[in-house]
Amino acid sequence: MGNSLSDQLLKAGLASKKQANKVKKAKKVQEKMRRHNKVEVVDEAKILAEKAIEENARKDRALNRQRQQAAEKKAIAAQIKQLIEMNRLSRDDAELSYNFSDHGSIKKLFVTADMQQQLQRGVLAIVKLGEAYELVPAIVADKIRQRDESSVIQRMDSQTDVEEDDPYADYQVPDDLMW
Repeated sequence: MGNSLSDQLLKAGLASKKQANKVKKAKKVQEKMRRHNKVEVVDEAKILAEKAIEENARKDRALNRQRQQAAEKKAIAAQIKQLIEMNRLSRDDAELSYNFSDHGSIKKLFVTADMQQQLQRGVLAIVKLGEAYELVPAIVADKIRQRDESSVIQRMDSQTDVEEDDPYADYQVPDDLMW
């Protein structure tokens, strides 16, 4: 166990006595220069090892950052799902179809007449849960929008003020006209 690496290499026949002496001499010269001249001898293996450690630490930090971002996205998705499931309105007795646009495609959602009025006034909003669409109060839709903008499909502004320059302000919209 007390044999040095050079002794082990000599016994194994992988190095000659001449090579071992040459390495010892070079090592002594470097040590002597370091002591007398106070010159730091550059150890390339040590520098390469430090660079490798730094590179591994950088990669680990990047990987941890990616894992943390994925965990945050998962947590936000769970919060959105919980908000929708706890606050969605029942549409069991819905008989009117309400059409809306979702990223360029027209979708249909069955609602009651009261729900339709509330959607138009901005009291209710349409949100997306997976592949389904649900109705939630506008306050809940605002909370969902803070977490993920793309989950809120439609939310009308609650402003019912008529513009002053609107030339059609005096005309009533027929009851049978629906969009």
